[in-house]
Formats: sequence, C-alpha cells, structure tokens
Amino acid sequence: MRNLAITCIALLACGSALAQEATPAMATPPASSSSITTLETVSVTGELPGPGLWKVSRDGHVLWVLGVIPSLPARMQWRSAEVEKTIAASQEVIAPPKVKVKLDTNFFGKLFLLPSAFGARKNPDGKTLRDVLPAPMYAQWLALKKQYIGNDDGVEHWRPIFAALKLYRESLKKNGLRSSGEVEDTVAALAKQYGLTPVSSDYTLIVREPRQAIKAFEAAGPDGVACFGRTLDAVEHDIPAMRARANAWSTGDIDTLRKLSDSRFRQVCTDTITGAGFARQLGISNLPADVQAHWLNLARGALKTYPQSFAVLPMHELLDADGALAMLKSQGYTVLSPDELEAQAASASSAAQ
Repeated sequence: MRNLAITCIALLACGSALAQEATPAMATPPASSSSITTLETVSVTGELPGPGLWKVSRDGHVLWVLGVIPSLPARMQWRSAEVEKTIAASQEVIAPPKVKVKLDTNFFGKLFLLPSAFGARKNPDGKTLRDVLPAPMYAQWLALKKQYIGNDDGVEHWRPIFAALKLYRESLKKNGLRSSGEVEDTVAALAKQYGLTPVSSDYTLIVREPRQAIKAFEAAGPDGVACFGRTLDAVEHDIPAMRARANAWSTGDIDTLRKLSDSRFRQVCTDTITGAGFARQLGISNLPADVQAHWLNLARGALKTYPQSFAVLPMHELLDADGALAMLKSQGYTVLSPDELEAQAASASSAAQ
C-alpha cells in the first residue's frame, strides 16, 4: 500500500503510529504531458462528490468501496449523497487500512528509547546530507529545500529518506494539496450517525525487542539515496500530475485517474525500505502484502456475513492489476467500477423503454 513503507521507517525509529501505501505498477500507461498541462490549470474548490463507488458482489451480498488518493485540493469540501445513502443501508463499514506499531515494552521503557529513536533518524557518524549525497543531487536538494522548507539546518543531519519525506509533505502543502484524511473522518462520522462502528483494518506490527530494532536500524537501515533522488524529481516535476489527480478525484473523473499514473518515487522508497537489512531482521520485508492480505480477509468476511457493507481503500487498490479488488475478482467475486455500473444502468433503462 502506497506510503506504507515510507512511514513504517518513521514508525520503527520513533515508536509512533502512522499509515499506509506501497506502489505496484499502474495497469494503464501514464497520460501524455499535454493532458497533464491542461489539467494542472484547474483549481477545484467548493463542495464536490468525488468518484462513484465500486461494487464487489457474490451470492447476493455486496461490498461497496470508495477509493481515495493521498492528496486532495486544499479548498475542496467533500460531500457525497451516494456514500451517505450507501452507509445508511449497510450493516458494516470497514475503515481504510493503516499500520500501527506496538512496542513490547512498558511506558518507562518507551521513554528511555526516545533518545535512541531520534538518533536513528540522523545520519551515522555525524554526517550531513552534503556528506552522503552526490553533489548534483545535493544542489537540487538545496534549491527545493529553500523553496519548500526554508532555513532548517536540523534536517541537514537527517538520513536522506527522512529528509525526502519532509520535503514531500511540505511541497504538498505549498501546492494547494492536503491529506485525504478528511474524507475518511467523514465516512467514520456517517457510520456513527447510522449506528455503526467502523471495523478497524489496521495491521499491528509488534516490535518485541524495541532496543534491538533500533540497533538493527542503525546498523542496517537504508541509506535512502535512490529514494531521495526520486522524491526530489517528483517534487520538482510531478506536482502538476498530482494536482491533476486530485482534481480528477474531486470531480469523479475515473478515466483521468486511470490515465494519470501516480508518481513512481514511492515504489523506489518502498523497495529501499523493505530491502534493507533491518527490515529482513525484523521480518517486515513483506509488510505491504501482509497489510493487503489482512484487509482482504475482512472484506471476504463482510461479503459472507452481511447483505451490504461499505469500505474505504486507497485508489490504487481499486485500479491496479495487483490491487485488492483485482485479487477479489481473481477469487471469483464480481467487481464493477462506477463507469461499468453506469453503463449497466443505462443499458437496463434502454431495454425497459
């Protein structure tokens, strides 16, 4: 699941709970640069419905799925009558998957771990980014840092993968984008309104030897230079496409979401983390697949138990050839996208006339 591995590094180093995503390749080719240029001029504001729902069904039971993307227009207000109506008629709502890290130690043990955790965020031996990065990459970093972060000398001592994550987040803020968490919060509020408690699909990673985990990270953590370089390129060149995807989600333009592939920097960062020695030592090299498998178990359980249920998933899990919905389809479930459902309804209406 995208962003999952990136944030997992911060989880293991700092002992806190963050969330999701890793990047499988998109099944469809990226849109041309001309289409991106046209879309980047759009600035979506006001109240908008977002995309339609995907329908997963078997034996008369239905799971409706809302896809979300990591970033949405900052000034957009999301409101979907279709989502509210669907939740009102559902017997279960499955929250989007997140990873939580549980440290197998007591409160005081966690306090004593904090100094080591923050030390793990920094480059070893007191090195700075200037010391560990190729000169051209460091020059690119300085320009983007000035634009998005400003005069923060502290970040110069961070490992490249942490500095990359900070730059990415700051660049989204300054380009009129925000997290899609508000959509997830609204879904949770609607579930509560209709008497449902969202079922957590969180995957809990238990770190049984926290001190050893930090030592493993310090000894065999990823250098993150490849991830860092791809993130710099994404911030410098992919923001227009990110804005276009955000606008397409807001207006329910599924076709554009299919054509506009997400930035490839996440795959490089995921591979950097899950391939590092510390990940293998801690048994988390398969974490993205484990998170997806956990969600699939919940989805199959809902489809078996309830006439109707509802779930929220990262959009790539709906669109990608190896996403969660493709997995369900391969297991014999019927999966229909919003445009397929619309075509189906139009055909039925035409036949009835």
